[in-house]
Amino acid sequence: MRGGSGEAAADAGAPAGGLGTEGSLSPEAAAEAAKLLPFLAPGVRADLQEAAAGHVLALTGSGPGRTLLAGQAALLRALVELAAAPAPAPARDAARALVNLAADPSLHESLLAAAPGLPARLLGRALDPQWPWAEEAAAVLANLSREPAPCASLMEALTAAEPGEAGLERLVRALCTPDYNARAPLHYLGPVLSNLSQRPAARAFLLDRDRCVVQRLLPLTQYPDSTVRRGGVVGTLRNCCFEHHWSGPHPCLLPPPGHHKWLLGPEVDILPFLLLPLAGPEDFSEEEMERLPVDLQYLPPDKQREPDADIRKMLIEAIMLLTATAPGRQQVRDQGAYLILRELHSWEPESDVRGTCEKLIQVLIGDEPERGMENLLEVQVPEAVERQLQELDRQEQEQCLREQQERELSPEPQAEGAAPT
Repeated sequence: MRGGSGEAAADAGAPAGGLGTEGSLSPEAAAEAAKLLPFLAPGVRADLQEAAAGHVLALTGSGPGRTLLAGQAALLRALVELAAAPAPAPARDAARALVNLAADPSLHESLLAAAPGLPARLLGRALDPQWPWAEEAAAVLANLSREPAPCASLMEALTAAEPGEAGLERLVRALCTPDYNARAPLHYLGPVLSNLSQRPAARAFLLDRDRCVVQRLLPLTQYPDSTVRRGGVVGTLRNCCFEHHWSGPHPCLLPPPGHHKWLLGPEVDILPFLLLPLAGPEDFSEEEMERLPVDLQYLPPDKQREPDADIRKMLIEAIMLLTATAPGRQQVRDQGAYLILRELHSWEPESDVRGTCEKLIQVLIGDEPERGMENLLEVQVPEAVERQLQELDRQEQEQCLREQQERELSPEPQAEGAAPT
């Protein structure tokens, strides 16, 4: 799957006295929830709206509560209206309730059926630089867009944005502009963009060479203040690396350069941005140092690797995709990627990330595929071989699980630069 954003959830407690045995909602709680609808309507006193929205937020803290709310279309519509209502309405609790509802994929159909315009409404709020709860709106979109149908609805909303500026351009600008909204950090626009980049139309926009979108995203792979934003951007870049052909216009009769060559070339120079988060404080020899890109040479002794294992894995997967073609493999080799990956493999504490790193190293140091099979993304794998690979993956996952359980039973701190036991 080409997605990979984390699930956003808002804090919510269970409704006091509303739970029956084994977490099920009592009939009294269901009746009480139905009585909330009038207090969520426009024009109701703000304090009453706030109390009702707080109670709905508490209901979303349990599975039975979310299921109950999903069956009440009128209440969901009122919640959406309140979440987008101007101040002084208590829109934050309403938006946080929607975050929790959207975190459950089984409720997406009910949400969109009750409020078909939900993605467009939330998109407008998330990209409003004055809206104080824009982060909550973005978090709802991040949860919704994890699934294909809501993601398609969001893409339609972006396509139908006001003339003059593409909706995706507004989203990227908000993500890449510091203090775009002084009252909301907008970290969750990262996962939103990552989920959208599963769609060919979004990847075509991101890889449009006249827009310079990828170049604007690259510095965010080192964004220090949010794992959510970093992960979303890295996921977006990885999804873009699935595209190796270029179907755009080309001014001459020669075949157009592929996306991988463009991404790895001087116009984008993506590889140092993918490798730098994986690099540690290693002291390479002078000969090895000269093989590395300038940005990876003589790193300080306190250089830290990307702390999030999922992001490290996505970075490795992005590089792996760039090595799918013969020119890409050569460019990655020429920029000394093996040196960084070799040291990462010695340090990596997570077995599944280490396994992904091993596969990439094998591609870089192994023999080139035979003629006609140079593009690994286009190779047809025989069914028997595919079953064998699936079995090996299953065994590898089981090994990873065993190692994780062993670490949990006897945890020991892992020092930076130390080889895992």
